[in-house]
Amino acid sequence: MKPGEWNLSDWQRIFVGEVPGSFYIELLVRSAIIYMLLMVSMRLMGKRMSGLMGRNELVAMVALAAAVGIPLTAPDRGILPAFIIAFLVVYIERQISSIAYKNAKFDKYVYGSLDILVNDSVIDFKAMKKVRVSRERLVAQLRSLGYKHLGRIKRVYLEANGIFTIIEYQKPQPGLSILPTWDVEFNARLRPSDDTMVCQTCGTTKKKPFPEKTKCQHCKDLNWTAAVE
Repeated sequence: MKPGEWNLSDWQRIFVGEVPGSFYIELLVRSAIIYMLLMVSMRLMGKRMSGLMGRNELVAMVALAAAVGIPLTAPDRGILPAFIIAFLVVYIERQISSIAYKNAKFDKYVYGSLDILVNDSVIDFKAMKKVRVSRERLVAQLRSLGYKHLGRIKRVYLEANGIFTIIEYQKPQPGLSILPTWDVEFNARLRPSDDTMVCQTCGTTKKKPFPEKTKCQHCKDLNWTAAVE
């Protein structure tokens, strides 16, 4: 459409477009065919596509969406290109999965590997910098699962697909509170430890007594507070 050939009051153009009414009947047929194409494609790519998607699955999904979008709504475009692109996407994804199954190094390179973000109740900032996860995001995730302090947590894994896996201690120990500092009432419900201090930054614990300006062995911070239980 050339400039000057449209106006904001042309409601028929806005809602119906410049296609004959019969195209909307064709659209139903196109939609059904494209829907079946996507279902078959996802089925052929395996169960990973129906679960939490990793980077490769996300790329495949975007490619499929781009392939089916235009022929679905453009009356001058045929459906055959969508089938060709879908075939290539499915073929490539299946080949990658097959090679990854046989080669552990390739699997790690393509799908990634897990990282330990919390190790024995201590936040590992080097690992968090590597995977680009902030401290705020980590503690928010823990709070959403009902944790109030790090003393209950032995490990936090960031899996290759981006989800957090948490391993608890069988017997909780004193640790760093992860509640917001401004929530004074809720923090008051936690019992401070009598003999254990904790680094306010990473959660490293240390038994009393020790010099006031002692550096944390993990993050080198000088700020200590009473651990909570």
